[in-house]
Amino acid sequence: MFQRMDKTAFLSGQFLLAMPGMSDPRFARAVIAMCSHDENGAIGIGLGATIDGLGFHDLLEQFGIEPGDAPNAPVHFGGPVEPRRGFVVHSSDWGGQDSVDVAGRWKLSSTVDVLRAIAEGRGPSQWVVALGYAGWDGGQLEGELSRPGWFNVAGDTGLLFDTGAEDRWTYAFAQAGVDPRLLVAETGRA
Repeated sequence: MFQRMDKTAFLSGQFLLAMPGMSDPRFARAVIAMCSHDENGAIGIGLGATIDGLGFHDLLEQFGIEPGDAPNAPVHFGGPVEPRRGFVVHSSDWGGQDSVDVAGRWKLSSTVDVLRAIAEGRGPSQWVVALGYAGWDGGQLEGELSRPGWFNVAGDTGLLFDTGAEDRWTYAFAQAGVDPRLLVAETGRA
């Protein structure tokens, strides 16, 4: 029988952190900004790892956009689903036609208009670019959360915009008062 989840159980606007020993190597030390989560499923953008050799200017070049004064920021591995599809997680001070508000904490845009706006200096004041996303069907994430593997924390915009990808995982655990070095990869057996 299907049980309706209480809305407070949804994780939109929060972060999922991979626990040590995550069985899927694509998510080792993952930090996922949860952008949508309801009874139909969930979508998150991975921000814990960058793609070697790929910068923001490379993406702009693929669309024929001059970078202007935009920094050549790293591009993140957003997740294994649609790895060629781009996403911009950004501050709420800018919104395009298809921008989605994420729990009042940040916005998610996936159209070329946000890239143009950033390059022209009229885009969001803070942003992170990623390729791909992590996705779960209805009830799938809840099943994963019932087993060891993921830890969720509050949606701290300092983690999102002021912390480098290589430091986000450790920073997020520290903000939650957890030292990940003390966590074990396996659960006990009685």
